Amino acid sequence: MNLDRVMSVLETVAIAGRAVSPSDLHAMTKLPLPTCYRLLQSLAEHGLLDEQEEKSRYLVGDRLVRITHLAKTDADVCAIAAPALKETAIAFGEAVFLSRFRKDGVAIVHVETPADPAVSYVHPGLGYRPMHACSCSKVIAAFADEAFRETILNGPMKSYTEQTRVTRDALEAEFGRIRETGFAECVEEIEVGVSSVAAPVTLENVGTVFSVGATGPIRRFTPAHRSELGARLIGLAGTVGEAIAFRG
Repeated sequence: MNLDRVMSVLETVAIAGRAVSPSDLHAMTKLPLPTCYRLLQSLAEHGLLDEQEEKSRYLVGDRLVRITHLAKTDADVCAIAAPALKETAIAFGEAVFLSRFRKDGVAIVHVETPADPAVSYVHPGLGYRPMHACSCSKVIAAFADEAFRETILNGPMKSYTEQTRVTRDALEAEFGRIRETGFAECVEEIEVGVSSVAAPVTLENVGTVFSVGATGPIRRFTPAHRSELGARLIGLAGTVGEAIAFRG
């Protein structure tokens, strides 16, 4: 398959603003009509285009949308999310962070802190977090597909503190609670005296590959405060998800 033609077809369908038929593609690209039929069908078979219920009309496919979002660099995603994270950090008086799923784990990629220098906060630090013992990781895992969760539940679970959940039953119950409430909590599971809360950022046709969260001292992160933060982080996650999708 000619790559230049493939790219031309994908670009044409993407900018058309409507479902494209082989006749439409022929008119817009001047490619032979049989070639238009063949290219559209082949790209649909590979998930790069989606054939609509009205046969022989095509839109950009879920797989291509997913590739586009996953291809965003950390710098791009952080720049998109930073304004909303900063606003939330000021409102919370706590450090607020953005995390991203990697092939082998979850990493905190951006942190915003309160603007007032008089406000004390706990900076979570950047970098990887274990899938079983951090709010930003657990909330992504809880909303992932069952097969992925099984790899976590069946895998080794390091104990960082006495509060770390290291058994299948405990973690499986935790994933269920997260799906029910819509947010995850980490109460001294990584570091004594430190707590965090995180909510999933879910992108249509992509899934949950990001999360947003807040971290602080356990003395401030009471159960009531964590519940309030969780509800507000769910709203922030929606805002960040819309911004990432729009900039996609």
